[in-house]
Amino acid sequence: MMTRILPTMMMALALLLPLANPLAAQIALPQVQVPEVPGTLDGIAGRLDPTLDELDMRLQREARRLIRLRERATDRLLRQHRNLIERDARGELARRGELLVQGAGAEVLEILRHAGFPVLSTESIEGLDMTVTRIGIPAGLDLATAQSLAIELAPGADISADNLHYHSGTSTPTAAAALPMALQSAAATVRTEVGMIDGAPGPSIGVSSQKGFAKGAPFASNHGSAIASLLKSAGVARVRVADVYGTDPAGGNALAIARGLGWLTASGSKVVTISLVGPRNSVVANAIAAARRKGVVVVAAVGNDGPAAPPAYPASYEGVVAITGVDGRNRALIEAGRALHLDYAAPGADVYALDAKGKRSRWRGTSFATPLAAARIAAAMDGQADWRSAVDNEARDLGAKGTDAVYGRGLLCGKCARAN
Repeated sequence: MMTRILPTMMMALALLLPLANPLAAQIALPQVQVPEVPGTLDGIAGRLDPTLDELDMRLQREARRLIRLRERATDRLLRQHRNLIERDARGELARRGELLVQGAGAEVLEILRHAGFPVLSTESIEGLDMTVTRIGIPAGLDLATAQSLAIELAPGADISADNLHYHSGTSTPTAAAALPMALQSAAATVRTEVGMIDGAPGPSIGVSSQKGFAKGAPFASNHGSAIASLLKSAGVARVRVADVYGTDPAGGNALAIARGLGWLTASGSKVVTISLVGPRNSVVANAIAAARRKGVVVVAAVGNDGPAAPPAYPASYEGVVAITGVDGRNRALIEAGRALHLDYAAPGADVYALDAKGKRSRWRGTSFATPLAAARIAAAMDGQADWRSAVDNEARDLGAKGTDAVYGRGLLCGKCARAN
């Protein structure tokens, strides 16, 4: 992108870029020490205005492209599975024909039932001390209309759709013979158990335990295999997996995530990594809050929809450790999404991990930064309660000095899963 900019311009850009449009802050230029020469920098900056405008326009175009790609992907999923998926009142994808209710007593549920919302089930989520009731919707209504009606009928209840969540990373197929031994075979020295909410890993990964929370689960997936293998390569001895996808096109839904998090919490996982993104959902928010009250640290990816996309969840929920990704030069990924807060960065490009067949592939995205950060948090928890101070001391400061909006508190696991 910057190959035609003169070296002098590069130095000025390194200083001026953080002051440009927030989109520009997603690209980290090399840190350059520029001597203070009175009057010179102002003149350079004036001549650079068109260049900065062009860079900002390119970033905005890229941001719009990422949003279009996301919209096309969700539209395609909806077209292919209209019998299972539809849009809720906010236009987000969710499980078809069902709503999730919290905080409603028998009288409220009876009001909803008389209005044509049958109670499908009521369950207490294992390990989280929370109850969720599934209700159907009246015949002839779409989900969005039914959701608005239910909220009007029961204003004191917490009513949400069963929203879907998506992976936040991709792989680049690469012949196994041509790949370097990039997965660092770290000794299993991290004793704190790490749980993951994703698809199931392949049999070659060797996790401690797994359980399915979707139709056909556990079912080995490439994404879940990559996440689990990164945890293992980073030294985590015990990895427990909640498969919320299985073979269900409507997998990754809010209720499945809450159930998976409850099981991991009850089973003893002290750190839970989630490389999924979706809209804000009260069932997931309440499940995470309940897990945190029990001492669980939830680590989540900011997603790959670009800095112009809406804030990613679960990374944006209060108390969740939000993770972004960097490339091999420690520059923020251009596609990295955003959260309402940012905690740390970790490698998210040219990361090598195993797929469902046990073959090494090259992966890119904030999905793969997240388990590496989670592994370092788990390592800091071994034998000590104040994990945050230990991780902060380990983090390598990038970008603006101190905590910033591009790298958070700094880079973790900088050489993990990199090519030799």
